[in-house]
Amino acid sequence: MNETTAAVTSRNILVLGAGELGLPVLRNLARRAKDVTGAKISVLLRGSAVESEEPVKQRPIAEIRDLGIEIVLGDLVQSSIEELATLFARYDTVLGCVGYAAGIDTPMKLAKAALQSGVPRYFPWQFGVDFEVIGRGGPQDIFDAQLDVRELLRAQTATEWVIISTGMFMSYLFEPEFGVVDLANSEVHALGSLDTAVTLTTPDDIGMLTAEIMFAEPPIRNEVVFLAGDTVTYGEVADKLAAALHRPFGRSEWTVPFLMKELARDPQNMMRKYRAAFAQGRGVAWDKAGTFNQRHALPVTDVATWIDANLGLG
Repeated sequence: MNETTAAVTSRNILVLGAGELGLPVLRNLARRAKDVTGAKISVLLRGSAVESEEPVKQRPIAEIRDLGIEIVLGDLVQSSIEELATLFARYDTVLGCVGYAAGIDTPMKLAKAALQSGVPRYFPWQFGVDFEVIGRGGPQDIFDAQLDVRELLRAQTATEWVIISTGMFMSYLFEPEFGVVDLANSEVHALGSLDTAVTLTTPDDIGMLTAEIMFAEPPIRNEVVFLAGDTVTYGEVADKLAAALHRPFGRSEWTVPFLMKELARDPQNMMRKYRAAFAQGRGVAWDKAGTFNQRHALPVTDVATWIDANLGLG
């Protein structure tokens, strides 16, 4: 889109999904929409999720309704690109909050549907690392699929796009299955080396910052926007855990060759793909200086604060 064309403003917004990221995004969009004339928020959910009698699914549905958000029924996996395009065409902005659980092909499917719909503004699910710095052919093939989406969006001019790079979800670093932080044995397994860095942001902060980006004036357009709750080395993570939990933490390094061998033994293992990709240390960390939250003085959660709130002694 040439620079003489007026940038799109988001007023009729459809969010895809209401999971770990989608719900914080919806909360914050609903909060900010109260101050924006004509703003309306809708969310696309599967009928089975809305109709479920399970309390774990009823609670977010009740919250969404209490926020005044319209629920639209649909299925991103089962619907065709044409069907999704027809649905998306009712809105001026579509924001993807459906992660990789929907399948490696879903990001491209949604991007194609968005472009086919003629929606003026599209925020794809790209809430992660700097895929372009990482490049193609790495251990995590999902990253290549995300690069395909970026190339598709950049190759056209009818739909404006905004990509939000957040680094890793902060809580993910501490997931036992991920293996970096072993609380039971008071040990940190550094991906790559103790000096390798990673950028981390909480979903709540991403939700808040996404709402600010969505309604920013002048509108942000055709840009990758970087966020960072914190950027730390794995050695610093061990230091912060030791300080907060008042006990020493051992440190070991899972080197790139070691992790690549582990992946070769189980090449479809998603966790091993992520470990190997983050261990390379390329495109997975950036300085907080210059990020959207730092430039706008928006407070975010750092690692030490997260540890105190979620792992602290009381």
